[in-house]
Amino acid sequence: MEKIKVGIAGLGRSGWNIHTFWLSQLPEFYQIVAVCDPIEKRRKEAEEKFKCKTYENFDEFVKNEEIELVIVATLSNLHREHTIKALKSGKNVVCEKPMAENLKDADAMIETAKQTGKLLTIFQNRRYEPDFLKVKEIVDSGILGKIVMIKMLQHTFGRRWDWQTLKKYGGGLLRNWGPHVIDQALQLFGDKEEPEIFCHLEKTLTLGDAEDHVKLILKGKFSPMIDIEITSCCCYPSENWLIMGTSGGLKGNSKKLIWKYFNPSDLPERKVEETPTSDRSYNREEIPWKEEKIWEMSNEDSKYPLNFYKDLFETIRNKKPLKITPESVRRVMWVIEKCYEIAGI
Repeated sequence: MEKIKVGIAGLGRSGWNIHTFWLSQLPEFYQIVAVCDPIEKRRKEAEEKFKCKTYENFDEFVKNEEIELVIVATLSNLHREHTIKALKSGKNVVCEKPMAENLKDADAMIETAKQTGKLLTIFQNRRYEPDFLKVKEIVDSGILGKIVMIKMLQHTFGRRWDWQTLKKYGGGLLRNWGPHVIDQALQLFGDKEEPEIFCHLEKTLTLGDAEDHVKLILKGKFSPMIDIEITSCCCYPSENWLIMGTSGGLKGNSKKLIWKYFNPSDLPERKVEETPTSDRSYNREEIPWKEEKIWEMSNEDSKYPLNFYKDLFETIRNKKPLKITPESVRRVMWVIEKCYEIAGI
């Protein structure tokens, strides 16, 4: 089947280290035919590696009729502008996260995709992350009982001073790591209701003016409470996952998960007693835990970003349903905008 001809706008960390890297591993599906970046050294590097056309100017780049799919990996504050221009130029678009700076811009992008009839998806590749998929599988199975709390933690310690620390470029941890974690959280929260939101944002170690410490809680009547921490000022990091359920629990990180559970029917029947215990102790009983289970990431699992591009190829060439719709990512933008409203930013 004919390869999808790709143009990549932005050859920084994401455009070069992620998009060109993974697309290069799918030569039967994709061909990089053009790139756009203001830095000449980067353009020359791409030209040498991919034998592609190079552009300094985005408007000239999207005029290239050979391009079928544009990957927008430019600065976050340019995502709306570049996505809309690419769609209006007749290109399908993969936009890097964050989808946009705000909800209004996200809506404009979605509306343009509808008007032009072109495909728009957002690179929320961590929806394919193996540990997240395993967590969702376990939660959905019901073996942990009613899920009371899901803690999602991204802890690091260190200063940053690049463009992603500056508000004027759409920087800050809420827009940088936030879209990944919030997107996963919303999949676990479900779509029966919109969450109540608590959010605290703080600037701690960053040399920029945007937040580098995020505390976010999603709460609902019919959904589990989800407690999110994304911070650059934790020198004693916790694991990425901690789940509490009425019949079990789970903990772990992106490389290894462990969980245990029991069948509530295996517990003896009891009733509340108002009389003192005979030995003045607390009530205690042995829980008949099932043997602890372990999941570990394999080498094949670590290639999960390929699945995003494989599914996208099936959507473009074989008309399969789009896995990551812009409407689903709009919900991520809604949460981010609420957080900034709550924080008064």
